[in-house]
Amino acid sequence: MTAGPAGAPAVARLEAEIAKAVVGQRAAVEQLLAALLAGGHVLLEGVPGVAKTLLAKTLARALDLRFGRVQFTPDLMPSDVLGTSVYRAETGTFELRRGPIFTDVLLADEVNRTPPKTQAGLLEAMEERQVTIDGERLPLGPAFFVIATQNPVEYEGTYPLPEAQVDRFLMKIRIGYPEAAEEAELLRRAAAGFDAHDLEAAGVGPVVGAAELGALRRQARALPVAPELLDYVARLVRGSRQLTRVRLGASPRAGVGLLAAARARAALRGAEWLSPDDVKAVAPAVLRHRLVLRPEAELTGASPDELVAELLETVPVPR
Repeated sequence: MTAGPAGAPAVARLEAEIAKAVVGQRAAVEQLLAALLAGGHVLLEGVPGVAKTLLAKTLARALDLRFGRVQFTPDLMPSDVLGTSVYRAETGTFELRRGPIFTDVLLADEVNRTPPKTQAGLLEAMEERQVTIDGERLPLGPAFFVIATQNPVEYEGTYPLPEAQVDRFLMKIRIGYPEAAEEAELLRRAAAGFDAHDLEAAGVGPVVGAAELGALRRQARALPVAPELLDYVARLVRGSRQLTRVRLGASPRAGVGLLAAARARAALRGAEWLSPDDVKAVAPAVLRHRLVLRPEAELTGASPDELVAELLETVPVPR
């Protein structure tokens, strides 16, 4: 990722700090930062052992944000995530015991391993940055950011994410295996004593504070957008609903998210205005999880990524 004068200092520091612990995965890091600046949440998909958890922990530490982790299991209850009121006999009153959701960066690990009732417990938090416990609305912090993970190859013991929840994720980021040189570097670090559970020993520390993060977010939201680019985003979203192999396309919320993510990417690279390349760069991550294919398309081996690529090729780019 390259950044101009406005975004360069903070972005460069974040990238350098994350690279102390996470080898490679530059595209995933860029998309994760874009989602954070856009105020959205992320679904990370990748096989076990490709640094999904490490990436989330390192990001939180580099930003000096509180980090919480919930391992989603079939017996997890909503109260295990949100919290509950506990009766205190000595005082005769109820006391709120807050759950792990009261944090800044929440890692919802293997989110598709828990039943829909518990998955739905995240909906209010993700959409409104608040939770309701026993009728009381409790706000979450302005930096609240959900990073949910799922394994793409295991189906036994998993539950499909409800479409309403999937649509709350701004991006679905795919993390693959590292390149050969990156994997060699990873082994070299391990041989030298790197411990993924001890980021402090690895030298990872806060490099961007709350004030600077807030300024970057405001910069992204204020980035000028030409009318023809607004029309381009609208045509991409509407076009996704008109693809012949798609049963359900992107929602209007997806269009708002696509615009926000594209602005955030532009801000990360220090641009002074939004370009079509910014929109095209984030479109796969914003749209892939929102396209529901027709059964016949799935039988022929079609994939959401393939259809997003088709969409980007067929919708004219503004000049």
